[in-house]
Amino acid sequence: MAKAKFNREEVIDKAIDLFWQHGYSASSMQQVVQATGLKPGSIYLAFENKEGLFREALERYAQKSIARTRKILDSAPSVQAGICQLFEDNIQQSSKEDYCSCFLVKTRLELAAEGNDLHNLASEKLEMMEALFASYLEKEFTPEISQRRATSIMLHIFGIRVYGYQKKSEDRMRQGLREGLPWLPWP
Repeated sequence: MAKAKFNREEVIDKAIDLFWQHGYSASSMQQVVQATGLKPGSIYLAFENKEGLFREALERYAQKSIARTRKILDSAPSVQAGICQLFEDNIQQSSKEDYCSCFLVKTRLELAAEGNDLHNLASEKLEMMEALFASYLEKEFTPEISQRRATSIMLHIFGIRVYGYQKKSEDRMRQGLREGLPWLPWP
């Protein structure tokens, strides 16, 4: 059997961009071929089908998000300060004109009615993110409080991600976060 001669991570990153912009259903195989630069046979050989590529795109996106979150939380003076920094980063991202929300959140919204494996995978990755927040918060709070606050963090992140790009909405988002999460040490 022939071996694939391409950088798998680069191809997956290109697929992330395509699926993130257009969603799973609206991305045709022709668009996948154009975005990745691979021939259909190579895509099928390496990923089985569009769903297989989408699954790997979700996995890679989630891994990068978790790694970025860990890096920020590990380098912050406190877990709470790190969470504030993450929110600020989300606000900055969401205020760009080319902003397109969160790939995992968009996938959950797009595939919610279907409740298929891809929807479940996106949900699982978001639950992993919530568990990550809870584990860090347990350094400063009880497990019960940590879990409630991790859920609250996720709800606020979803809000920012869905609220998205609107001119001059940054200050309103910051005020909303301060109101909804008063236990964080806002600058």
